[in-house]
Amino acid sequence: MLKEKSAIVVGGGIGGLVTALKLHRVGVSVRVFESVETIKALGVGINLLPHAVRVLTELGLGEELEKTGIQTAELIYVNKFGQQIWQEPRGKNAGYHWSQYSIHRGKLQMLLLNAVKSELGEEAIYTGHHLKSFQMFGKVVVADFEDKKTGQSLGSFQADMLIGADGIHSAVRKFYYPDEGLPKYSGRILWRGITESTPFLTGKSMIMAGYQDQKFVAYPVCPETAAKGRSLVNWIAELTVNEMPSRADWNKKIDKEKFAPAFASWDFGWLNVPKLIEETEAVYEFPMVDRDPLPQWSFGRVTLLGDAAHPMYPIGSNGASQAILDADALAQAVSADSTVESALRKYEEARIKPTANIVYSNRGNGPEQVMQIVEERAPEGFKHLHDVITHQELQEIANRYKQIAGFDKQSLNSRAGVLSND
Repeated sequence: MLKEKSAIVVGGGIGGLVTALKLHRVGVSVRVFESVETIKALGVGINLLPHAVRVLTELGLGEELEKTGIQTAELIYVNKFGQQIWQEPRGKNAGYHWSQYSIHRGKLQMLLLNAVKSELGEEAIYTGHHLKSFQMFGKVVVADFEDKKTGQSLGSFQADMLIGADGIHSAVRKFYYPDEGLPKYSGRILWRGITESTPFLTGKSMIMAGYQDQKFVAYPVCPETAAKGRSLVNWIAELTVNEMPSRADWNKKIDKEKFAPAFASWDFGWLNVPKLIEETEAVYEFPMVDRDPLPQWSFGRVTLLGDAAHPMYPIGSNGASQAILDADALAQAVSADSTVESALRKYEEARIKPTANIVYSNRGNGPEQVMQIVEERAPEGFKHLHDVITHQELQEIANRYKQIAGFDKQSLNSRAGVLSND
C-alpha cells in the first residue's frame, strides 16, 4: 500500500470530490483545486446507478443520499404518442442491493463537498484556483495556479500525483492532447429545466419519450417536495439541430419558444409535456457533445478522471456514475500498488476500455435505441407493441447496456464483502 503519499485533484465536481474521499480513505493526503471562487449547488437533475451508489454507500453517504434524492422505482420508454415501449423496475425494486437515485446535481455536489470538508478539513479545498500549468520533476508533480479572472499567480503546489478531474474542457487533458479541438457535436441540443408539478405515474418514475431526433425525459428529484404530495420534476427536451451553439452560450438561459412548439401536442394524459415546459421559470441550453476515447490517460504521475477522461452523451443515465467508478478504481489501484506510476497505469487499464465502450454505445443511443427502432418501424404509433418489436429484442438491448455500463444485477450483487441490506 502507498503510505504518506499526496495528491492534487484538479476539479471540485462530483468526480473530483469522490476521488478526494476515496484517496483519503487509502492513506493519501489530498488537496482539491477548483477554478470557481464559490462552489454552489448549481445544475439540474442527474441519476446515480446502483454501482455508483455502492461506492458512495461504502463512503458512509447512504443516509444522506436517501435524504437528498428520490429512489427511482422504474424506467419507462414511450413513443411520441405516449404509448409504452418498455418498462423495468430500477434499483432495489429490481433486486439490486443498492438503490438508483434521481438527484439534483448541485445538492449531490454539496453533499460530497461537506463530506470532504468533514473528513479532510476545510483547508483541503482551494477555490478560485485555476490550473495554469504543471510539470513533473523526479518523484513529484508541481502545479501552478492562478486567479482565472485576474490572471494573478496563486503559487505552486506539489504532490506525488496529479488527478485531472476538470471536466470536458480539461486543462490537464489539453496539455497531453493539444490538437484535439472542440468536443464533438452530436447534432442534437438539450434544453433542461426543473418544475414543481403534480406527480406522474408512481411519483418515482423516470420516463423517456420520443426518438433520436425528438425526445423528452422527466423524473422527480426532491424527496422533500414528494413528502408534500407534489413533485419537483427535472426534465430534458431534445431536438436535432444542425448548428452547435458557441461555447460562450453553453448552459445559457434561453427563450422556451426556441423549442417548445415542437412538443405542443405531447400531452399523454399521465404527463402533460407542454404544461411542464410552460410552467418552468428558467430553461438552459446545452449541446449534446462528447469526445473520442483516448489511447492513454496516465502519464507518469498524472492521470485523467471523469469527463476529463471520457466525456459521453447523457444517455443511459451514466455520466456521473462513471466518474464515481473511476474514483473507486483509482483508489483501489493506489492502495494495492507500491509506486504511483504503476498504480496510475493499472487504474487506466481497469477503466479506459470499459468507458470507451460506453462512449461508443451512447453514440448509438445506448439502451434508448429501442425508441428509435419503434419510431422507424411504427412512425404513426401501434395497436400492439409485439407487432413492432418483440419482448426478447427489448430485453436483450436492456441487458446488453447493463453489461457494457457495468451494472448488470448478478455481477454487481455478487461483489465480495457486501451485505444485501446495505
